[in-house]
Amino acid sequence: MPLTKKLIEYLKDPSWKKILAPEFQKPYMQELESILNTEYTNKIIYPSPENIFSTFNHTPFDKIKVVIIGQDPYHGPNQAHGLCFSVQPGIKIPPSLANIYKELESDIGISTPNHGHLLSWAVNGVLMLNALLTVEDGNPMAHKKLGWEQFTDHVIDLINAKKENIVFILWGAPAHKKAKNVDPKKHFILKSVHPSPLSSYRGYFGCKHFSKCNDFLLSKKLAPINWSIPPLSKT
Repeated sequence: MPLTKKLIEYLKDPSWKKILAPEFQKPYMQELESILNTEYTNKIIYPSPENIFSTFNHTPFDKIKVVIIGQDPYHGPNQAHGLCFSVQPGIKIPPSLANIYKELESDIGISTPNHGHLLSWAVNGVLMLNALLTVEDGNPMAHKKLGWEQFTDHVIDLINAKKENIVFILWGAPAHKKAKNVDPKKHFILKSVHPSPLSSYRGYFGCKHFSKCNDFLLSKKLAPINWSIPPLSKT
């Protein structure tokens, strides 16, 4: 089905809407909106329009403490909902997230939850940002070079310029490249290989990014992230 309203109207959080509104007026974003309208009309596109900007709607600009950067949404049914690495409740935990959970338990002792829905991280100040915010069913990276890269580069530039002491957690070369302009004198940058089994993920284990993140936040007299993930009710 086509987009039922203007793209910016799916961005609900007022803090993000205020600083990103000028970007939606630029020609590349207007062209992207037109393309997305056609794509959603003629193909199966993820996530649903209401979830395109979930990462912003759940993590207001003034609440950001951490930025995790992914590539593009999951391309299977009912998986993507606008937060990188996260899947909707009741969906099987993807392999990359399973490895993230292994590191989470090894690093700070949080046991693997019974689901892959990372909303609790988002509401605790973790901006879970994919480089591309939409994808075609069964066709990863299908929406590459439509304009999302420029939009999310702008988001990272805004965070870099307007915030201080943000922790950037970058897993894999694409994430490293995406945040190449982040000022390490203002922010804390953590890098490792990607947790995907399709990459050399074994180098990911032992990175201790969860504890290093919280140690940094505490050193700046900021509240640490609660990385625990509440279980889903089985009823």
